[in-house]
Amino acid sequence: MRIAAISDVHGNLPALDAVMADVAERRADVVVDLGDLLSGGVQPRETADRLMELDLPTVAGNHERQLLTLPRERMGASDRLAHDTITGRHREWLAGLPATLRPADGVLAFHGSPTDDLVYLLETVDPDGARPATEAEVLERLGTAADVPLLLCGHTHLQSAMRLPTGALVVNPGSVGWPAYDDDHPHPHVMEAGSPHARYAIADDASGALGGRVPRRRLRLGGRGRHRRGERPARRRPGAAHRPGLTVRRARRAPPRA
Repeated sequence: MRIAAISDVHGNLPALDAVMADVAERRADVVVDLGDLLSGGVQPRETADRLMELDLPTVAGNHERQLLTLPRERMGASDRLAHDTITGRHREWLAGLPATLRPADGVLAFHGSPTDDLVYLLETVDPDGARPATEAEVLERLGTAADVPLLLCGHTHLQSAMRLPTGALVVNPGSVGWPAYDDDHPHPHVMEAGSPHARYAIADDASGALGGRVPRRRLRLGGRGRHRRGERPARRRPGAAHRPGLTVRRARRAPPRA
């Protein structure tokens, strides 16, 4: 089974459309969406319409929870934009999304960790900033889920993968629609993909297959779906500006982290 994982669309409809077109060319059997769907500076309501139409297996991210539970005055700019533009029909759809999902045998999908949508699974934030998480840190955050053959997570917007001693493969496909942000919890840090590409990942079965490598796709975006180089749209700060128009070109696969 060929499984495509997308995450952190953040209301970027042009980027979502570009990724789904690329996924279709690769004939994925199932496409899993790992959450943080609408909150962003492009087209939250239109993105909700498209995702509802696609009807992908989808988990809720922290932004879905925030949209449904926080009072508007406590929301960041991206959540407020989504809050002000989506409809009751969209909210009903968001409220029905699970925190975890098993889209296929041997596969567990979630946003941050299986138990917390704000946890960084494959990265750790120290006083000096963000760094790759150690194997021990990842195992502790996963708990009993560490025995599931393929674990799909999002949240950090960074493409990464780790093979655990249990044999499980953990994959973060990166962000479709928001390549960088900064945050101050638990310490000030920047999560930055390094380019404005839209990102996703494909695994050929629950073990990761393809010789133990998961192809992680990067699509070059131009125009409205592209964040300007150097921008760091923040999780709780105003969103990014965008240019009109869209072009898509295939980019080379990003190699997995050891």
